Amino acid sequence: MNIKGLAKTFHDLAQATPDRVFARTTDGTEITFAALSGAADAMISWLVGAGVAPGDKVAVMTRNSPATLALVHGLLRAGMIWVPVNPALVGEGLAHAIGLVEAAVVVCDPDLRETVAACAVQPREGILVLDAVALPAPPQVPQQFAFPAPEALASIMFTSGTTGAAKGVQVTQKMLEIAARGVELAGEVTPGDNLFMWEPFYHVGGAQVMVLPILCDITLTIADKFSATRFWDEVAEAGCTHIHHLGGILQILLKQPPSPLDRAHQVRIAWGGGCAESAWRAFEERFGITITECYGMTEASSISACNTAGVVGAIGHPLPWFDIRVQDETGRILGPGEGRGEMIITSPEPGAIFAGYYRAPEATAKALQADGFHTGDMGSWGADGLLRFHGRMSDSLRCKGENVSAHEVESVANRHPDIAESAMVGVPAEIGEYDIQLFIRLQPDVTPDPEAISGWLAGRLAPYQQPRFIAFLDAFPKTPSQRIRKHLLPIATTPRWERQTRKVTT
Repeated sequence: MNIKGLAKTFHDLAQATPDRVFARTTDGTEITFAALSGAADAMISWLVGAGVAPGDKVAVMTRNSPATLALVHGLLRAGMIWVPVNPALVGEGLAHAIGLVEAAVVVCDPDLRETVAACAVQPREGILVLDAVALPAPPQVPQQFAFPAPEALASIMFTSGTTGAAKGVQVTQKMLEIAARGVELAGEVTPGDNLFMWEPFYHVGGAQVMVLPILCDITLTIADKFSATRFWDEVAEAGCTHIHHLGGILQILLKQPPSPLDRAHQVRIAWGGGCAESAWRAFEERFGITITECYGMTEASSISACNTAGVVGAIGHPLPWFDIRVQDETGRILGPGEGRGEMIITSPEPGAIFAGYYRAPEATAKALQADGFHTGDMGSWGADGLLRFHGRMSDSLRCKGENVSAHEVESVANRHPDIAESAMVGVPAEIGEYDIQLFIRLQPDVTPDPEAISGWLAGRLAPYQQPRFIAFLDAFPKTPSQRIRKHLLPIATTPRWERQTRKVTT
């Protein structure tokens, strides 16, 4: 793989093609390479004035904006370590993020200053407020730092933390570049394409896109956030060719009322991860867009496999710079039709897989073993030669002597017309192992009817997969990538219906 080096390539392009458009905002504001490069230099000078030096960790707790785009590119250029932080974090979660990396500063939006100030852990040099969303003017005398090498640490990105405290993935400059190349390949990107960027910059899905114009002759259209009601207006007006799906975004768009805008756009491909099988063809047929389902983790440069064959439910083949094998608990490598096992990733490209979690040696040793990166995800090879994903290995339980995957139960439940989304958890059984409890968020204006839902599930799940308990929530606690944080579900305090006795218990 020809790794160019993001920081130097960006600087050189800004010198050679200053008027080339890097990105546009949804209100039509153009951001040229020269303007973004100068603004990145301004951000570096601002940070240096606050006592930040190359190698320091900078926690960035800001929303999408041109200023945030410039800040991130400044950090990448100066060799300061970008630590993306979800602006929704508060209390212990925020303290964990700041404290784990020993942040030199926290850069936040104005309305988040008090949140950071109230946190139990404070950054070394204090709090900096990014009080404007527009690009700052370039400094008269830019700071001079050596461009970071591809192998240099670029970022510490937190994992989703669906089952516990988030871990900090050490992401190098090279890994970011490989992640962007993954988007290029999975999205079948061609010169002149325009990618709609609604995803938050603090998620790896946003990080890999915000550097793509450095590597490809494309532009970005940047939204401040995802809006289902404005989505197709913004996409059509900007002339975007690609959209990114994460979590339940496709289902949310499908739930919007039919509109002439459903087809009044130029989008060819929706690339991403987490497309529900029930939504796949419905989305393609309604909006005229091809879905490319991907699989990956931040630890392996974001995208490791993609499905360009269009087979519903598959995650396809590994990208050219990765190998993926499926291995059972005895270490036997499984082939097509031979069942499920853990997906283990290796790469002939040095540095494509992370070097470890920041200050977490035990978690690192568990993930990075002599035979490759153990993902903790279950997969299988189909007879068609395509890889399939079956959920997290840790997101399963033993019920009635059988292993039950949450992914399988939830994917069936989510097909019920009254269910918007669901989450399966295990609760201790009266005698050994676990019983299944299913949390459900209903569609708007639907009256809970657990007995009817249980009856519907009975014809679609094996007896050992049947939820014993059903509980309803108005909303789920979510990660930035819209995954349900199951360890925060109120198991002990939410009233639930019990299938065996047909009663509500507390």
